Amino acid sequence: KRRPRSASSCGSRAVAAMAPRREAGLLLLLLVLPLASAGLSGYFGTKSRYEEVNPHLVSDPLSLGPGAGGSLPASCTPLQLRAVLRHGTRYPTAGQIRRLGELHARLLRRAAGAAACPAAAALAEWPMWYEESLDGRLAPQGRRDMEQLARRMAARFPALFAARRRLALASSSKHRCLQSGAAFRRGLGPTLDFGGDEVEVEVNDSLMRFFDHCAKFVVLVEENDTAMGQVNAFKEGPEMKKVLEKVAGALCLPVEELNADLVQVAFLTCSYELAIKNVTSPWCSLFSEEDAKVLEYLNDLKQYWKRGYGYDINSRSSCILFQDIFQHLDKAVEESKSSKPISSPLIVQVGHAETLQPLLALMGYFKDKEPLLATNYARQAQRKFRSGRIVPYAANLVFVLYHCDHANASQEEYQVQLLLNEKLLPFLHSNETTSTYTDLKDYYKDILENCHFKEECELPQVNVTAVDEL
Repeated sequence: KRRPRSASSCGSRAVAAMAPRREAGLLLLLLVLPLASAGLSGYFGTKSRYEEVNPHLVSDPLSLGPGAGGSLPASCTPLQLRAVLRHGTRYPTAGQIRRLGELHARLLRRAAGAAACPAAAALAEWPMWYEESLDGRLAPQGRRDMEQLARRMAARFPALFAARRRLALASSSKHRCLQSGAAFRRGLGPTLDFGGDEVEVEVNDSLMRFFDHCAKFVVLVEENDTAMGQVNAFKEGPEMKKVLEKVAGALCLPVEELNADLVQVAFLTCSYELAIKNVTSPWCSLFSEEDAKVLEYLNDLKQYWKRGYGYDINSRSSCILFQDIFQHLDKAVEESKSSKPISSPLIVQVGHAETLQPLLALMGYFKDKEPLLATNYARQAQRKFRSGRIVPYAANLVFVLYHCDHANASQEEYQVQLLLNEKLLPFLHSNETTSTYTDLKDYYKDILENCHFKEECELPQVNVTAVDEL
């Protein structure tokens, strides 16, 4: 029987080329590799495959999954769909590739004396194929992520994706997002006209990269090392120390030659190989499921303090996007009431994990009773805030506005559903998966009326008079 593709990254040619004294250890390593990534893949945080949240897609990439039907009565017609997507599977950034190259070079230098270290020997032989020029670009799998997502979305909402319906497609200026937007459009196929020859992808960083335009966030969080105090403390804490010692032992390296960042790069290389190539990398063999939970928490701590509930400005900076969503929903309601055609029935925008995570925090989703801290890893084992479940590659948050005939009251005429990663997301004000548009606006009234991006993002003025006098 043919060897499964998942072990190909360190296949028979590499083993055959190695000195006979290493073969036994390496063959043993090859046997455990498929098991390794199977136990780790649920803990890759923001580097998780989309299939981790929708496992049915592994066997059928176009399946709408269990419970695909909505809970709305047949008399409800979709008027508008507003989707905010994260780009598809991408390559590592140049910084991650540099760190991986540094670690790999260290193992190559030690390979001569690594006979007793099968893990170190296998990794020294592993072909370092990543180049800095790949720097976060969309991988071929990322294009497939987007094309297939588009096809599933069109199958779920056929009336909205019908021919000659206008599609407004926007993206951040990052190459991976622009390519994701183009792939999404391609996934809809040539049969959908959308009223023109080709849909242009509009660059809109003010909405898709609002965080770059928020001085308060950039200065006080993004570029402020002290803001990541909990992350840095966890890197030095007992849980990470245990993982460091174990990895150092497996690689026959002195523990002081490793740090949390290098270990995380090794762990994320396991995730990249799985997401990009669908192979189990020899890097996976360094980690147990318990190690993976610790490294996932390190990733989640960073997301929590930089993009989630750690600081108010993280989520408040996203209100410009939140308000824009409701302005378009409002417009669709007004047009419907006036019996006019809906001018923007389909609005699809491609951004980043950093676009979606703050938006979901602003809306109040995945908030734990106590904050994520360096000291409460064990207590947070059942936490809601798990970035790999919320914003994997190709993550998507979709607002769908419906008009319902035969409504009992005028406020029930317009209803909304929210889908996260193609699953209905219960509304926080009712715990139901459908809400009247009136109730939804009422629940978020304070954000819609009182969150002003310019004021929220202004830096506190310090020593203004002294500066003026200079």
